[in-house]
Amino acid sequence: MGTVDEVAEIDNLERGLLSESCGGNEKSEGTDDDTVLYTASFREMEEKFVKYQTAQWVIYSLLLILAWGMGLFMLLYLPVRRYILRKDIQSRKLFLTPNAIVYKVTKPVAFPCFGVLHKEKHVLLPSVADIIIEQGYLQSLFGVYSVRIENAGVRRPPSDDVQIQGIANPRAFKKAVLTQLSHIKSEIVSRQVSTIEDIPSLRLGHSSSPWMSPMKPQRHDLIPGSGDLVLLQKLEEVGNSVKRVQTLIEEKHHSQSSELMG
Repeated sequence: MGTVDEVAEIDNLERGLLSESCGGNEKSEGTDDDTVLYTASFREMEEKFVKYQTAQWVIYSLLLILAWGMGLFMLLYLPVRRYILRKDIQSRKLFLTPNAIVYKVTKPVAFPCFGVLHKEKHVLLPSVADIIIEQGYLQSLFGVYSVRIENAGVRRPPSDDVQIQGIANPRAFKKAVLTQLSHIKSEIVSRQVSTIEDIPSLRLGHSSSPWMSPMKPQRHDLIPGSGDLVLLQKLEEVGNSVKRVQTLIEEKHHSQSSELMG
């Protein structure tokens, strides 16, 4: 239960960050048209998707008939299953925005008379590691592809990766996502480089006045150049040190003479 709560909390945070970044400018479909970079299509794959899911359902039903006999009820439920599948793929919407991948679907529940199920998923682009295109043996027979959005977050389990079936052109979607992700990473790197370049200039600007002030010669007849100024400063420091040593020796000698006289 802890893992489920953490995943739900992260989803809420992602949705909050996305709403802040988009500025809340969402229309009835949930995404501002001006911010949509790519829109995936599912309509072209409706018939293939329904046939693939139907074949998969029939295979499971036949296996369960041989095992427990429950497959017979699954075969009787097949028309309702096909109706749900059509409503599912017709309602699917997949958008790519400058900051996230948005996936929405509205489909009837197992018994359509009890209403519909709404699902909405926001995946921030910085958390995307890769877009995986998969196709199993049965999917290849019907020309159906699965797209898995691989998550780069360390707190999420691998099973929490978003998996979507029935995209008409999965390679175009992958290219659009990776291109936008590369653009975001390039912007981050350029900002870091500009920040690093600005730091030395700021330090130089603050430290120029104290370093440059001693370089101004006060007496041109004694200090013809900056090298002479440095040499004179060193000589003054040595002279001061010698004077302090002489003072200590004189104080020690005076104290010893006072003790002998006493």
